[in-house]
Amino acid sequence: MINPFANRAASLQGPATDIRSVTPSDTDDLPVMAIALYVETGGTVSFVIASGHTRQVALPDFTILPVGVRKVDASGTTATGIHALVLG
Repeated sequence: MINPFANRAASLQGPATDIRSVTPSDTDDLPVMAIALYVETGGTVSFVIASGHTRQVALPDFTILPVGVRKVDASGTTATGIHALVLG
């Protein structure tokens, strides 16, 4: 099989190289900073961006939120099926 990623450096411009389930937490950062979030079931997502600022947005079902995220807070998050798109 030909692997189109074999000789390609990871890039913030995409695509992500992995997707990981997110368990929202008020204390724990994600194990790897996300380049985007994917939300299966819409609602509010409260999160901390790469710079450390907290943001909160309402999202519909099946949304990709293209922003660097270091933590998804449990408090204020009602959306479910949240996944982190990551590099590596």
